[in-house]
Amino acid sequence: MSEYTKPRVASEAPTGAADESHEPGLSRQLSNRHIQLIAIGGAIGTGLFMGSGKTISLAGPSVIFVYMIIGSLLFFVMRAMGELLLSNTNYKSFADFAADLLGPWAGFFTGWTYWFCWIVTGIADVIAIAGYVSYWSGSLPLWIPALVSVALLIGLNLPTVKAFGETEFWFALVKIVAIVGLIVVGLAMVFSHFTAPGGAEASFANLWNDGGFFPTGFMGFVAGFQIATFAFVGIELVGTTAAEAKDPEKNLPKAINSIPVRVMLFYVVALVVIISVTPWREISADRSPFVAMFTLAGLGIAASVINFVVLTSAASSANSGIYSTSRMVYGLAEQGDAPASFGKLTSRRVPANALYLSGVFLLAGVVMVAVGSSLIEAFTIVTTISSLCFIFVWTIILISYIVYRKRRPHLHEASTYKMPGGIPMCYVVMAFFGFLIWAFTQKEDTLQALLITPVWFAVLGVAWAIIRRRPVQMARAAAFQDGTDK
Repeated sequence: MSEYTKPRVASEAPTGAADESHEPGLSRQLSNRHIQLIAIGGAIGTGLFMGSGKTISLAGPSVIFVYMIIGSLLFFVMRAMGELLLSNTNYKSFADFAADLLGPWAGFFTGWTYWFCWIVTGIADVIAIAGYVSYWSGSLPLWIPALVSVALLIGLNLPTVKAFGETEFWFALVKIVAIVGLIVVGLAMVFSHFTAPGGAEASFANLWNDGGFFPTGFMGFVAGFQIATFAFVGIELVGTTAAEAKDPEKNLPKAINSIPVRVMLFYVVALVVIISVTPWREISADRSPFVAMFTLAGLGIAASVINFVVLTSAASSANSGIYSTSRMVYGLAEQGDAPASFGKLTSRRVPANALYLSGVFLLAGVVMVAVGSSLIEAFTIVTTISSLCFIFVWTIILISYIVYRKRRPHLHEASTYKMPGGIPMCYVVMAFFGFLIWAFTQKEDTLQALLITPVWFAVLGVAWAIIRRRPVQMARAAAFQDGTDK
């Protein structure tokens, strides 16, 4: 029998103080508004605010289609994840259903790779935070704001999960208001034919009057996928809230179904406005186009406000990463895939040891900004590594779904939240992931990161070869094999 086919009893749960319901384990304190804004916060992050400058410089206006394609296909990954999580509410995350459907090895590789994904993403966010702070204080050593940000992130996640939910709610709300405000102001500049100090006139014609929508050719369009992919990492973040969400059967589908609208508004419309106001050739790869748009227009105060917003966005993304990695390590500890100490909860039911582990590794971002010569170079390397690892996690979700459909067709038939397109769409999306990996080979900086990434999986392979011989892992493997034979 699968380890997830029956509810946990008290003796199976980790030690920790109970809440008012006296139930052990993590606490279901995240309401619908928390889940919705966490999902938005995961989908709108540093990749959009900071990385879109380089994406536009590589692909020109065709970047709009890049974001539309990636967002549309990842929506199917989220729908597959949603159907799987709701097929068994004992699943706490996608690492759980991967272990249940593919075997204990899949839970180990998925859980630890997702942890690594967010650690690398968090490092990118720390680098970005340092860069945003330098906008106001160029003389301040970059490692100081980087170090302060890591300390603050740990402090924000030590209280209850509800406190995290409230923090992320307001972080995400700031991003939403800022992007909507940027769209409104940008449209006003376009319709009033605003002319920047450099002579560039705001107009929708800027989308096609300088080489058309594909001014850098097909390979320029392909290059746009490299950094744009990172803009979507964290889109699956809502899947790690399953164990702490109130009424997951209702709230998770709501959050997932809103993804297409968010992509169209927060990515496509925002970038259309930015390129309309600022001709794409004038957008620097090294700066946030959100900040540059107002600076070019001579609106210095507004640019400072937007810089604060993108600073908040980077903090929000890193905050979500700290949360998700701590919960993932906590789940791994429960299954024997991580040291037992990481499965302990505080009196407020927060996995503090797992939280500290992630915080320590984020200090790598501090080191990178202290010794590196270029922020955008460091940002490109870590974002590519992160994107590749997220592609692995997304692929595991799709493979798990394919196995689920074949082994448990009765659960699919009973599901009220079926994935559109089913198994054929899984193969379409995985083929797209193959295209993304090929795209990463086309530029020297992303190719360098692509060649580094397999080292992580080699480390995981060695670790799994060691722990798989432990009695608890051998018992899990035997139980899994017994379940597949029936």
